[in-house]
Parts: sequence; structure tokens; C-alpha cells
Amino acid sequence: MTIVHNVQPDVPNLSISTEQVCHIIVKAREFDVQDVETDPDAASNGSDDGMVSVLEAHAADPTYQELVAFIGSLDVDEQVDLVALAWLGRGDGDIGEWSELRGEAQRLHNDRTAAYLLTKPLLPDHLEEGLSLFGRSCEDFEKNHL
Repeated sequence: MTIVHNVQPDVPNLSISTEQVCHIIVKAREFDVQDVETDPDAASNGSDDGMVSVLEAHAADPTYQELVAFIGSLDVDEQVDLVALAWLGRGDGDIGEWSELRGEAQRLHNDRTAAYLLTKPLLPDHLEEGLSLFGRSCEDFEKNHL
């Protein structure tokens, strides 16, 4: 299995490996394609209730559980990088602002990293875009795991 690393000389280092991020991307896509469970009596939407209904609905889902366990097994630096990478990929900054994004992710870090990230519907896309800004890709990883 080959992971593409076209790292440019002025690009910061990541504590989390490309393979770990790619695993999360693949699993998050599997989780995203499942049917969304809905509550017909809900009086609010997910953004209003902090996605609590989504988290409760999927707590028993094996893919969700696997993602929570995998993200939870990452060390603090890897979790911080993962959050900052998602922010970078959604356009909250550019690669030149990596240390600021990472610093903010470090400041906000808590024991709910997986729950926070899994409420982001575009998480796989944001992580993939963030990786691309580091000159990395999941192309080969996805070929071998899909």
C-alpha cells in the first residue's frame, strides 16, 4: 500500500499520520452514507440542538463506534492535528496559518473530539482538503480499502 506524500519543504509537520487521517476519512464516508435516522416529532434541527439527536441515534451504530474508538485512541497531539486539519480543509485558514489553527485546536481540546468531529457532515471532504494542502492524498489508501 502506497500513500502519496508530496510534502513541500515549507509545509509544517503533522503529528497524525496520513494513514490515520485516511482511515478516518474512509470510515466517516461509510458512516455518512447510511440512512439518517429522524425524529418525526423533533421541534428543532440538528444545529439548534447541538446534534444531540444525531449522536443518540447513531450511538449503537458499529461504524460510529469504530470511529469514536479510533479517534479516542489517538494521542492529544494527533487529535489536535485532526481538528485543525478539518478546520484548515473547510477554509478557516490557510497553510501559512497552521500554527494558529493548531494552537486554537489545542486550546479548545477536550475529551469530546470524536463527538465534535462526527457532527460535521462534510468531515471527510474537509480532512481530504486539509491533507491536500500538506501535499498528501488518500488516493492509494482508498483504492486499497474500498
